[in-house]
Amino acid sequence: MIDDLPEGLRARHPVAEDHPKVLAVLEAWWGGLKGAAGARERALLLPRLYFQHFTTTSYLVEQGNGELAAFLVGFLSQTDPEAAYVHFVGVDPALHGRGVGRALYRSFFRLARSHGRRHVHCVTSPQNTASQAFHTRLGFTVSPVRPDYDGPGLDRVTFTRDLA
Repeated sequence: MIDDLPEGLRARHPVAEDHPKVLAVLEAWWGGLKGAAGARERALLLPRLYFQHFTTTSYLVEQGNGELAAFLVGFLSQTDPEAAYVHFVGVDPALHGRGVGRALYRSFFRLARSHGRRHVHCVTSPQNTASQAFHTRLGFTVSPVRPDYDGPGLDRVTFTRDLA
């Protein structure tokens, strides 16, 4: 499924039963970014429906002992036949810099291309400078901060990557 993961990691598509496992790592993996409000916001961004209805375009990476190592929740746009969207991605901080996130994105890019998609989009909060730097390294174009993008007080930075 994903050929270029570091040794000892394996990828699969998520299932509904993975939902609690992913929610359980959000606080630790994001290091308390934006405090209690940020923790609640992250949890609300990942309802169970993503683990039920977007499984074939999403990935879960586990270590040999079954412990969660990374995940990517993505989907093909139903509105724009040329677009795909990465909704949420996370990598265990102990694995940062080992190519896990890059491997997840490369696999998603291949999947998107195989469905005729030409662009991948995603967003993050302006405070998540690590995400902004990572997406820039992957070749995404980064927007200026978009005030109230996801509602009052929910500013975002948007990213677009051309797959051509």
